[in-house]
Amino acid sequence: MPKMKTCKGISKRFRKTKNGKLMFSHAFARHLMTGKSSKRKRRLRKRAVASSTEYRRYAPMLHN
Repeated sequence: MPKMKTCKGISKRFRKTKNGKLMFSHAFARHLMTGKSSKRKRRLRKRAVASSTEYRRYAPMLHN
């Protein structure tokens, strides 16, 4: 049986932590930042943990 292939789009967007959770960067943090509050920009800088629903959907595509 051939090897399972990693979904490259998912591997570029998510990374696994040591505990096995999925971390991702926020959207809406690339440009047009002048209209956003400092608090919002500060929160967008940080990585977020994927929900259990997203984990079940994306974890099988990572294989690492």
